[in-house]
Amino acid sequence: MRLFQLNATDMGDEHSTDFGFERVPRADKARRVRGVFDSVAERYDLMNDLMSAGAHRLWKRFTLALANLRPGQRALDVAGGSGDLAAGLARQVGERGLVVLTDINAAMLQRGRDRLIDAGLVGNLAYVQADAERLPFAAGSFDCITIGFGLRNVTDKAAALRSMRRALKPGGQLLVLEFSQPRVPGLKPAYDAYSLRVLPLLGQLVAGDAASYRYLAESIRMHPDQDRLLAMMQEAGLEGCRYHNLSGGIVAVHRGYRY
Repeated sequence: MRLFQLNATDMGDEHSTDFGFERVPRADKARRVRGVFDSVAERYDLMNDLMSAGAHRLWKRFTLALANLRPGQRALDVAGGSGDLAAGLARQVGERGLVVLTDINAAMLQRGRDRLIDAGLVGNLAYVQADAERLPFAAGSFDCITIGFGLRNVTDKAAALRSMRRALKPGGQLLVLEFSQPRVPGLKPAYDAYSLRVLPLLGQLVAGDAASYRYLAESIRMHPDQDRLLAMMQEAGLEGCRYHNLSGGIVAVHRGYRY
């Protein structure tokens, strides 16, 4: 078992950015996001099941099917939370491969580490506390990089996409699983009502924290839609980019390659 620690660096400038529907100094967003996930870490998995009625498991399964890694390969799961994608990647690469799970939040990284150890996945996993915008890995380190429901919490998404591209091997694939914008007619009003009204209530009842789940719902609205994120990946130097809408566009998986 390998465990590394790497402190997140300050965001730097004082220009504002979104924190849900608020505008906050860019240098303050990472601290506030850490506070959200410190608060929700213990009930994170239970809340995922309740919020999505278990659909998050299907979304992650689809993402892992796209990864399609071979035994002995190397993968990186960025902002990996409690380790669902990392577990699937570790099973794909087998004991001769390596999966690195990263998260900027120490509480979430510890949660993921504990869950993966409990699942018996110990020989081919490493853990790094790191900022997605400044990944501490050599260029060309990984065959596949995943980020599941984490990109919308990053202050500088373009920097994170460039950082992940740099860490890919030539021919390597980036998979971005994230909430997006409903594309089925009539779905958006119902989805908005559920996520903006019901999710904070669930957060209060189950996790004792309505504010964090209000932020998470609001952050979805502020995240780039499918086509804008596709363009951002292309601007970051990724090629062959495309996306797959899931659950009517409530979630999308974007994929791109470093050639």
